[in-house]
Amino acid sequence: MKKNYEDRFGYLIADVARLSSRVYDERVKSLGLTRAQSRVLTYLSWFGETNQARLAERLEVTPITLARLLDRMQEGGWIKRVPVDGDRRAYILQLTRRAREVFPKLLEVGDRLTDATLEGMGHAERDALIAVLQRIRSNLTCMLQGDKSS
Repeated sequence: MKKNYEDRFGYLIADVARLSSRVYDERVKSLGLTRAQSRVLTYLSWFGETNQARLAERLEVTPITLARLLDRMQEGGWIKRVPVDGDRRAYILQLTRRAREVFPKLLEVGDRLTDATLEGMGHAERDALIAVLQRIRSNLTCMLQGDKSS
């Protein structure tokens, strides 16, 4: 691999993620959401109701950071916190009707961004890119689980 920083894998992945996140954030603002809020809606839509601790773990944020985000989302009518029987400190997070209705629009924003980002690439090239990224994610997951040496 070349030594120039723009040719380095880690730099490119980080920069592509940063730029993609910024563009996505700009586009979801039209729906009244931030990127962080859209991540919460996405996880709750795909994985179902959960408690705050598990969601913080999935999103890789501190519980206090998530609590503040959820406060704003609850005030905005995006989520509900439903008390857990027998534990007055625990809540299950549920999407509101408003959130369920906007979720397909979030997916559309992501799909349009993907299409624009991968413009000029054919289906085979896109499929190959996705396969490579899935392989990289798998390798990194194994490293975190201690299955591979660094």
